Order: sequence, then structure tokens, then C-alpha cells
Amino acid sequence: MAYSIWAWAGFGIFILLTLALDLGVLNRRAHAVTYREATVLSLVWVTLAMAFAAWVFWSSGSLAGKEFLAGYLIELSLSVDNLFVFLLLFSYFKVPSKYQHRVLFWGVLGALFMRVTMIGAGAALISRFHWILYGFGLFLIYTGFKMLRQEETDVRPEENAIVRAVTRHIPVVRHYEGERFFTVRDGKKVGTLLLLVLVVVEITDLIFAVDSIPAIFGITTNTFIVYTSNVFAILGLRSLYFLLAGVVERFHYLKVGLSVVLAFVGVKMLTEGMVANYFGLSREAIITGSLSFVALVLLGSVAASLYWPRRAERQVEVELPAGFDSPFDDDRGTLGGDERGLPVVRRK
Repeated sequence: MAYSIWAWAGFGIFILLTLALDLGVLNRRAHAVTYREATVLSLVWVTLAMAFAAWVFWSSGSLAGKEFLAGYLIELSLSVDNLFVFLLLFSYFKVPSKYQHRVLFWGVLGALFMRVTMIGAGAALISRFHWILYGFGLFLIYTGFKMLRQEETDVRPEENAIVRAVTRHIPVVRHYEGERFFTVRDGKKVGTLLLLVLVVVEITDLIFAVDSIPAIFGITTNTFIVYTSNVFAILGLRSLYFLLAGVVERFHYLKVGLSVVLAFVGVKMLTEGMVANYFGLSREAIITGSLSFVALVLLGSVAASLYWPRRAERQVEVELPAGFDSPFDDDRGTLGGDERGLPVVRRK
């Protein structure tokens, strides 16, 4: 079903209020996020997402509600898998802990605008050329197999063409100036190293969106459901980063689960019509089965990661606040301290 302009406007106001509360009240001053704070904020965002899902069930029926839940679960899982890339980025640029949230906040704000643009473009293409869904399906199958065979993640921002183009047009000093993105040198406005980190984060999210947007269109073509499920997953990403900073590297089988999910959604896009006609299934039955399958695969990949742990192959040092108090500290050094008393995150 199509949602009214009031639903879009109401959701837009909700986003603006939450962002204003985040930046203007909760994080008015740059500070290092504690594990307790990350836990509370993560629970708040999940609760808000479930409350919104309940509203969708009530206002639009069980089919739309299940589409939202399936989309949210896929987007959130892709976000968790991508958190390790943020760890690598903050390690590469040695971003101080108290500025990491600021980078993620503005990164999320940029991601919201990029996602709405890409979703709008995707919806317009699908409405005009319905066959493009089959192209999305083939792309997801290819992405799933590629993710399954992908080797160690590496970060080389200096080799990115967009990063080189930005630094060519905007001079960037190679140090931090507090929480500022810009500073003045010799009477000219130049970017700080924090600005460069933000640019890399935005580019990274753009790359992530190339996979996630087709995946959610494989569940539903309702642009309101597509966008809202994306937004709730993105808005909870910042607190989720700090919540899982010491444990995200343990989920080494999550990538396998996500590759299966992406390939499954791709096959679903290619065969849904034939399967529905052959077995006499309704669209809601197909969405229910898809939601159950996705949840089972993702939970199974997390359980397998914890049951069959892998030893660290390399160390990733990210500055987190002293006394972070993560419950995932253990005597194996998954999240241990260095000579400065700062936690060290090691890749599993």
C-alpha cells in the first residue's frame, strides 16, 4: 500500500527530533562513549524500531509489518558486518575515542540523504522498468558468492579515487584540531584530519548501500517500508559500534550467513512468481517464510561464531575510553589494554 504524505512528514519530523536530541542534548560536548551508554542507546533504538513495526502491523496489516521486520533484520545484520570496517578506519587514522561518535553522527546524517536518493532512484527505475528487479536479483546472487570468497578486509583510503579528488580540491592538514572539521591556515580555510575521516566514512557507507538497497527491494518495493527499515538500522549503528567494539571481530561466520541471505534474496527475486503459482502461496506466506529463513541463518551464523571461535590473525588498535567496562574482556586478550591503558581490539 502507498503511504500518505503525512506518514512521510511524520517520519521526517521524528528523524529530525532524534538527531537534534542526539547532537544538541546528549552529545552537545565531545566525549568518549561508555559501554553503559552504548548499551542503553542500542536498546532504545531497537525498542523504537519494534514500536514502529507494531505501528506498521496495526495501520497497514501483517504483510507490511513482516516486510518491515525482514528489511530491518537484513539491514541491521549488514550493518553489524560492516562495523569491523569502521574499526579498521578509526585504527588507520588513530581517531581519538571522544571524536569517534561525532564522525559517526555526521556520517549517519550523510548516509540518510544518500539512502533516500538511492531508494528514490531505485523505486523510479522499478516502476518504469519492472524487469530491473531481475537484474537486482542476479547482482545479489553475485554479491553473495563474492562475499563468501572475500579475503581479509583491508583499508587503503589513500588509494581511493574519491578521497584523492576531495583532497585535491580541499586542502587537508594531517592532524586533528579538536572536534573541528575545518580550521584556518595562512588565512585560508582548510580541512582537518577529522574531515578526511568523515569523507572516508561516507564513501564506505555508499559502498555498503550498493549491496543493501537491492537486498531490501528484494523483500518489498514499498518505498516507505524500504526507507524506514534502512533508517532505523542506520540510526542505531553508532551506539551499536561502541556496544560491539570489543566483540564484533568474533562474528567470523556472520559474513557466511550474510552471503547466504543475499543469495537467497536474489533467488527469491528471480523465482518468486513461479514459486507462488506452482505451490499456490500468497505473498504474505512467502514473506513469512523469508523472514523465518533470514532470522534462522543469521542467528545460526552468530551461534556458530561463538561455538567455534577463531584465534586472532592480526591486531587492530582502536582508542576506546579507559574504564570502558566491556563484559567481553577475557584472559585471551580479545579486548585488552596496551601500555597506555587503552583497549586493543584484535581481529578474530
